[in-house]
Amino acid sequence: MRITSHRPAEAQDFAFSPENLEKAKGYIARYPEGRQASAVLWLLYLAQDQNGGWLSVPAVEYVAKLLDMSPIRVHEVVSFFTMFNTRPVGRHHIQVCRTTTCWLRGSDEITAACLDAAQVSGLGETSADGLFTVSQVECLGACCNAPMFQLNDRDYFEDLTPDSAKAVIEALRRGEAPKAGSQVGRVSSEAYAGSEAPKGSA
Repeated sequence: MRITSHRPAEAQDFAFSPENLEKAKGYIARYPEGRQASAVLWLLYLAQDQNGGWLSVPAVEYVAKLLDMSPIRVHEVVSFFTMFNTRPVGRHHIQVCRTTTCWLRGSDEITAACLDAAQVSGLGETSADGLFTVSQVECLGACCNAPMFQLNDRDYFEDLTPDSAKAVIEALRRGEAPKAGSQVGRVSSEAYAGSEAPKGSA
């Protein structure tokens, strides 16, 4: 997603909380003197988490100033990685893997099911109630248990079918905490033990 020349209406001035500032200093201290820019990914991720799941222009430029980097260099980093969001996202950000293994095992159908259940009009959009954003991302490294999606950069939901994907979203809508991991009951990436492996399991 490209940075535009204007600030979104939601953007506000940004500064790390005292707790996050201490974390940021810790990340910076991991690198030799003169190489502080190497901490840019850590600080951007920290800023995004503090800012409700997205990076406003002031947040990006705050990180640039903290690391003594040109703002355009940090904007370039943000625009390169899909894990950074440059506009607000819903409380539950559903990121469907679309790369080869997941695609072969039905990620298109999972995406359609997520959009329908979340009542989201299109990829990258947020539902009217502000609860859900659905997007597609590149490989999330859970190929053994494809297809899958990641929720809020933390939890993986694997071995999905359209119905189980919808069930996860409906549980989130009810305020529940659906169990992450395989949705067909397998442990880690062990072979599926059922009599007939459903689509989405190996």
